[in-house]
Amino acid sequence: METDNFLLKDKIDNGILRLTLNNSKHQNTLSDAMMKSLKKELSDVAINESIRVVILAANGPIFCAGHDLKEITEARNNEDLGYAYFEKLFNTCSELMQLIVNNPKPIIAEVNGIATAAGCQLVASCDLAIGSDKAKFATPGVNIGLFCSTPMVALSRNISNKHAMEMLLTGEMIDAKKAKEIGLINNNVSSKNLMQETLKLAKKVASKSSMTLKVGKHAFYAQSSLDLSEAYKYTSKVMLDNILKDDAKEGIDAFINKRDPEWKDK
Repeated sequence: METDNFLLKDKIDNGILRLTLNNSKHQNTLSDAMMKSLKKELSDVAINESIRVVILAANGPIFCAGHDLKEITEARNNEDLGYAYFEKLFNTCSELMQLIVNNPKPIIAEVNGIATAAGCQLVASCDLAIGSDKAKFATPGVNIGLFCSTPMVALSRNISNKHAMEMLLTGEMIDAKKAKEIGLINNNVSSKNLMQETLKLAKKVASKSSMTLKVGKHAFYAQSSLDLSEAYKYTSKVMLDNILKDDAKEGIDAFINKRDPEWKDK
């Protein structure tokens, strides 16, 4: 296991990488240092052919409390009242979330604690998420006079408008059972089974062709912003390119002949 003080990095069999937020003393907030570490690791993951799936977890009772409010308060003492710092902070955070969405590798959030504001955004930005009975979620910016506008982007792309607005307008915490009901997470399990269930899901995804996963993940997010006609036009082209790939030929042949496929990842 490797560490850079803010992140623990553990390579698991089957091409699975486990990244663990490791600053529980400060509630695993998305400080400048934490976001820098995450951006570096996710950028490396994107081009590392040995990594097939990423699990994003956290140490401590708080998965991620969002931005560091103490850092924000200190920045107000700057000559510009914090403008430059705040601009950089929100731009960096937006870049981080897009790195997750645009990463060719599937990323699974393993949530065993509280995820609020940008921490909830972090979970919502991941492709899949599993929460334990200790997991809770909120976008509580409205309670402190700072609406969770950037977390809203990821949240509103995961759950319905009514559920998203309820979280955003009330700032109230929801538990993992409710989070599953509204589609914020895929499943909720007991805390003792969380790591096992997340790994089980990761192994299932990692067993697929990495080329196919890359193509599919990119197409999923790209088509979601298109109207119906354009979405079908775009995805038809994606399928045309995909079906000509080696792994599509291998996968179809394996299915017809009732054998396990041998992926070339191309």
